[in-house]
Amino acid sequence: MSSAALDSTFLATSTKLPRSNSVRKLPLARSLPQLNRATLIAPIVVSALGAEFARSDSESELDSGNGVKKLVESLFVLCTSVALSAALFFADIDSASAFVVTTPRKLQSDELATVRLFQENTPSVVYITNLAARQDAFTLDVLEVPQGSGSGLVWDTQGRIVTNYHVIRGASDLKVTLSDQSTYDAKVVGFDQDKDVAVLSIEAPKGKLRPIPIGVSADLLVGQKVYAIGNPFGLDHTLTTGIISGLRREISSAATGRPIQDVIQTDAAINPGNSGGPLIDSAGNLIGINTAIYSPSGASSGVGFSIPIDTVSSIVDQLVKFGKVTGPILGIKFAPDQSVEQLGVSGVLVLDAPPNGPAGKAGLQSTKRDAYGRLILGDIITSVNGKKVANGSDLYRILDQCKVGDTVEVEVLRGDKLEKIPVILEPKPDSS
Repeated sequence: MSSAALDSTFLATSTKLPRSNSVRKLPLARSLPQLNRATLIAPIVVSALGAEFARSDSESELDSGNGVKKLVESLFVLCTSVALSAALFFADIDSASAFVVTTPRKLQSDELATVRLFQENTPSVVYITNLAARQDAFTLDVLEVPQGSGSGLVWDTQGRIVTNYHVIRGASDLKVTLSDQSTYDAKVVGFDQDKDVAVLSIEAPKGKLRPIPIGVSADLLVGQKVYAIGNPFGLDHTLTTGIISGLRREISSAATGRPIQDVIQTDAAINPGNSGGPLIDSAGNLIGINTAIYSPSGASSGVGFSIPIDTVSSIVDQLVKFGKVTGPILGIKFAPDQSVEQLGVSGVLVLDAPPNGPAGKAGLQSTKRDAYGRLILGDIITSVNGKKVANGSDLYRILDQCKVGDTVEVEVLRGDKLEKIPVILEPKPDSS
């Protein structure tokens, strides 16, 4: 029997085998890409066996008894191969049919809204790389090494980028990467260390800059759905969702340790690299700048914090106009709250009121020691403009509501007497 004849026998046998119901749902041409190696190799093996059998049959000089025995064995091997090939062939077709999706899955309305929000706001989120100069201890060469990375957002079409101050702190070279992966050198416009906000500037075509819509944070409610977009662990444009877990929280600035008031708490996953990225409401508006997480391990634990956009907007406006924050200061250094609590009083203990500062000019007294080394406590501020001051956070909160040049009435406890002293607020010096 020739090789061609055996191939014809195999094809004829294969076409007579019954097909399963699942195969009818899938055209043969669509199933072929799913076939495995065994299915494709089996017909070749059968053809080779047939050719070898035909050759040996024509050249064999064995006696008739051995020839019949060999013929039976060869036919058995041939039939087994054909059956196995057919089984593998149709098994693969059934397997391929099981993975075919006949109709696309329909997204729910809330899923569609989330997808749309991500697609519309992603072009406004940028990736910031912070390079710092380091000197090699052996060669004394100055090298630029990655110090950190974070997120930011496009504020306007003039190329201004808003992020956290701690993202850019100590940088000698800043790079901003837009959503289309184009990278630009960035310059620092200004920053507020106390509120952990910074503004950068890049020279990019206006067509590539899509400012994020600015919302309002004053009317936020606990339970609102929120979305965070950023670059956690260097994974660009990652979306996480959650709700507002709390309002009017207080955290400390990573740079100065001063309190940041009225912070938004969220359970949306915020990880290293998310800092400086936007917190967005369900309407797609910016309501905060993600700044910190509460976690012993440094990874998201469901407690994240975002600086409210009302605070950020005020700071950005000042940085753009003046290059610095022109907020008012009282001009004092005060003791830690725990120290005052040990004295059994409520208020802010003045440690130092420099004579050239607002408080010193007004006559507030500093803490000092007498000739015998005994500690003489300075004034203890108990209220400002009639608002109670129980600790440093209360004092900062009141001053945040004032402007440079305002005259505030400071009530102090001096010894065992209360006194009210008017103080004219002055702008924060450049070095602060």
